[in-house]
Amino acid sequence: MKELLLGNAAVARGAYEAGAKVFSSYPGTPSTEITEFAAKYDEIYAEWAPNEKVALEVAIGASVAGVRSCACMKHVGLNVAADPLFTVGYTGVRGGLVVCVADDPGMHSSQNEQDSRHYAKAAKVLMLEPSDSGECKAFMKEAFVLSEEYDTPVILRLSTRVAHSQSLVEMEPRVEVADKPYEKDAMKYVMMPAMARKRHIAVEERIDKLKALAENCALNTVEINDTKIGIIAAGTGYVYAKEALPSASFLKLGIVNPLPEKLIRSFAEKVDKLYVIEELDPVIENHVKAMGISVEGKSCMPLIGEITAALVKEKLTGAAKSEIKNIAEPIPVRPPVLCPGCPHRGMHYVLKKLGLRVTGDIGCYTLGAMEPLASIDTCVCMGAGIGMAHGMELAKGREPKTVAIIGDSTFIHSGITGLINTVYNKGTSTTIILDNSITGMTGHQDNPTTGKTLKGEATKQVDLEALCHAVGVDRVSICDPFDVDAFEKVVREETAAEEPSVIIAQRPCALLKSVKYEGKACVDKEACKNCKACMRIGCPAISFRDGVVIDKSLCNGCGLCINVCKFHALSKEAAQ
Repeated sequence: MKELLLGNAAVARGAYEAGAKVFSSYPGTPSTEITEFAAKYDEIYAEWAPNEKVALEVAIGASVAGVRSCACMKHVGLNVAADPLFTVGYTGVRGGLVVCVADDPGMHSSQNEQDSRHYAKAAKVLMLEPSDSGECKAFMKEAFVLSEEYDTPVILRLSTRVAHSQSLVEMEPRVEVADKPYEKDAMKYVMMPAMARKRHIAVEERIDKLKALAENCALNTVEINDTKIGIIAAGTGYVYAKEALPSASFLKLGIVNPLPEKLIRSFAEKVDKLYVIEELDPVIENHVKAMGISVEGKSCMPLIGEITAALVKEKLTGAAKSEIKNIAEPIPVRPPVLCPGCPHRGMHYVLKKLGLRVTGDIGCYTLGAMEPLASIDTCVCMGAGIGMAHGMELAKGREPKTVAIIGDSTFIHSGITGLINTVYNKGTSTTIILDNSITGMTGHQDNPTTGKTLKGEATKQVDLEALCHAVGVDRVSICDPFDVDAFEKVVREETAAEEPSVIIAQRPCALLKSVKYEGKACVDKEACKNCKACMRIGCPAISFRDGVVIDKSLCNGCGLCINVCKFHALSKEAAQ
């Protein structure tokens, strides 16, 4: 039986069919759904970990105990998990261990275009790259087999298009794999220097075996057609190139680390002109050039962003671009915006009003950098805002006053250590934790602050106020960011204090099913002074056309605009 599956769903299905038992991940687009789909199978234990490092460590522990396990993350999450990844490359595995990593060419939901293939090469581990949902399932199953056969963690590399596209997948039954017996083996799993030196020898021997595997593995395939053009590609690059030039010859790589040198050389000898089609960095191209083979890649294909079949055809054959009909009416620019009723909007309004220096973080609230809110000065990576606020005060003093903003899930992920650093080193910056009761940006996943597990079971809930007190913060306030006057008063007080402080801005995400506002905002034209204060909150339901206008189809009745208006020109209609 075949089903139409997302690439991410197919990866989860592959793990299920392969007999995997443990999943530990941190949500991050475009990888999130892998673990959400895995959690639907009763035979698989699946959890959200506080961050990617912990997730991989959990999966490693399960592997060493003898079961097939997996950790999933997006490309920047692999940075967080790099520490255990490099060392588990030395220790090897017992039960199969797969690390699913989804890269994001084009930065649809990411702060950079990092290429995870570099990690596989640096860590000297096997990396597979599927090109569609069918291969996602098949490669995932094969990854567990190869992991155990070659005593290596295996990275399954996806991209946004593969993860979020659908294609047909053959559904097969689960095969229960017997747990590997646990045996104490300090020489293999305790990486003290003396043991690690011996394991490094094993790593080099393993990479040689993996190179031999790549030369003859069915995951790498050769298609000889018209030999005028030969294309080496993997993943999305293969799909685009195949669509653009179906009659060309192809070396399709399913194993992208290590690369098969003999296979590449043999293929190159069969074609007149050789190209490498790959998104992001010229990883394959540089390898082929280092072999002394003439090849073109980034000389005609972009180094930045995604590629398309049309672009491949244009660059490799000179075919003219298809004409795009011009639309008579200009299309308005529509930048991303916080949702109507978003609890972060009131906070951004206050921070901009006070002219504070704001170090931001990764989350929906990063949209507060956009006009008209425009409150955020920086955003680098998960948890960076707290450390950066401390660093700014060290460099420039306390004027302008600095606050760090961070979501509740992000604070658990990597903000706690930054706060400890501020307290320990006698900093005075203020941290605002945006407690919206969920992990919002990646689609409403539970986290340690929500009191529920991935599978919806009740669990212990982290008390953010108690946690902040426990690390040494004496000044901890809880405030509703929609009560803008009270929130402004608290921010003024805490930023004036000569010691570190935390404000927990507490209001649930407007998209949660439990959040039900009543009534829509309406305007009293007589009372309205056209001061446009309500426009400064950046709500998409509010516009100004010969006066303030409320779009009833967008307004959800949150009431923030009413709190902002000093002339009582805004109020709520009675609920219909």
